[in-house]
Amino acid sequence: MRSVDGAGPRPKTARVLATCLVTLGMGLAVSGCRVDDNDIHRWENTAHGPKKLCAVLLYDKYDTSLRVESALALIRMKPRSGRRLAFTQIDSENPPENEACKGSLVEVLSGLRADVQAPIVSQLVSSIIVELKRPPPVAQPGQPAPADGSFPYKDAAYAMLVADKPPLITDEGLKQTLRGALVEWAMADFERRLEARGQAYGMEQLLRVIGAEAVVGLPKLMTKDARKLDSMASLVAELGDAKTKEGASAALVEVAKWILSDDWTKVRTPELKDSNAAQKLTPTEEQFKKQIETLQDDELIKVFASMRRVGQRPVVDHLLGFAARKDQSEKRRQTALAALEGHLKKDNADDVKRILEIAGSDAPDVVLDQAFRRIGELPREAVVEKLYALFKTDKWKVRRAAATTVLKMSTVKDVGEFLGKLPDDKNFALGEALTYGAYLGELKEGTPLDALKKYFGPGSPAARTSAIAYYFTYGTSADVSALSSLEADEGRAPKCDSDPDCKWVCDVPKEGSQEREQKEIKTIGEFVRHCVVPAMKERKPEAAKEQKK
Repeated sequence: MRSVDGAGPRPKTARVLATCLVTLGMGLAVSGCRVDDNDIHRWENTAHGPKKLCAVLLYDKYDTSLRVESALALIRMKPRSGRRLAFTQIDSENPPENEACKGSLVEVLSGLRADVQAPIVSQLVSSIIVELKRPPPVAQPGQPAPADGSFPYKDAAYAMLVADKPPLITDEGLKQTLRGALVEWAMADFERRLEARGQAYGMEQLLRVIGAEAVVGLPKLMTKDARKLDSMASLVAELGDAKTKEGASAALVEVAKWILSDDWTKVRTPELKDSNAAQKLTPTEEQFKKQIETLQDDELIKVFASMRRVGQRPVVDHLLGFAARKDQSEKRRQTALAALEGHLKKDNADDVKRILEIAGSDAPDVVLDQAFRRIGELPREAVVEKLYALFKTDKWKVRRAAATTVLKMSTVKDVGEFLGKLPDDKNFALGEALTYGAYLGELKEGTPLDALKKYFGPGSPAARTSAIAYYFTYGTSADVSALSSLEADEGRAPKCDSDPDCKWVCDVPKEGSQEREQKEIKTIGEFVRHCVVPAMKERKPEAAKEQKK
């Protein structure tokens, strides 16, 4: 952008101002030529005011203080046609009356000579800092909050801070002071300023430019009364340093504890009653109790979502403890474990121990599922032996969850180890064999079928059926002959009678009818003939290739 130095031909507005200066210099009192603060403030509200203010800012013969006041007037000027001219285009005419004024305030300042620019920018930034440090407006009881006049100053500060072609604020001390003032401004009324509309640059955009120091104060604002807890958590997670994240984590734990306290109930009960009355609702005592419980669920789950973003030790310890509590609903416990995603530490033995205890407990299936998902995020060497220990349980669904977790972190070389850990046949479910066969077929770093074939022959019924079940998922009509030698195998099939879901039965055609009936599977041959081969015959070779992908 070209420099404006007061020499040579000038556009119309600048020529008028120059004429005024010459006339005043001759001692002639010509009405309308003298420019002072009153003119600056008046021009803020006139149609051609922006052009005149820009001309004053550009003209070298004016005092620096008056030029700074012109810049401030452009900043605080009310929007015109929905635009704040200082941050878009001061003179939008085509062609502009003054070429130097066709851009934003930052562009005008950038076009000044360095020796002129420095004092103007310095004084302008100092004036902006004063405005940023003013206390936010406070609403009177029963009244909306007064308009916050600080937003244009924040927008100007941001625009000047990020200007880099060339940099506008070259004094590092001044730049740091401005950054500090912006952070102080943001923290002074965070929630209202975060959601306020009409800003040229949003709060989150501002904080991201400043970085970690911008969110140091957020943990103190993360209280039970905060309305933007999730936004705060997101910003801390994205920008915060380790100490800030730890502070936010601890703050979220305190909020979660409060939601489960009697104090929360005492606060929310009258609020909910008032809400019901306003909506002319008359719930019964039991219905009201359910309303309170639902409200508590909603608030708690929102906090868990914020915890998921921030993580850190306070959150991890709290969520592990909460998920183990049998007095909490399965929905809450499930959500607590989901919020732990990615936050368990592989080198923390206590984390591993606690999550495995939950996985091996009698918790509801949805809770166990989340526990095993978290275990699956840990290194294989840290958990595999502990998962194998769960294979000894009589709870086949727990074993299946543990086994699939092992398989997800295994490769073809681990096939023998895995099959060797399965129980002989005690309460080994048909659903287990079919599930393991499917997962075994997905193993990488080798050919699963080659590793599985050696387990088709005599051996553990659980291992044999799991290996053969590979064909249940991946076999096709073209592969049926590969199992022909097993169709008459009299080896025992596993047994499971601990619950109806685990029984070894497969659907077969009912003799003399088009209907189907369940047949109990007692041998390996029956498993192959009645369970595996029918599934293979229904699958064409090309379909199997697509499934493997």
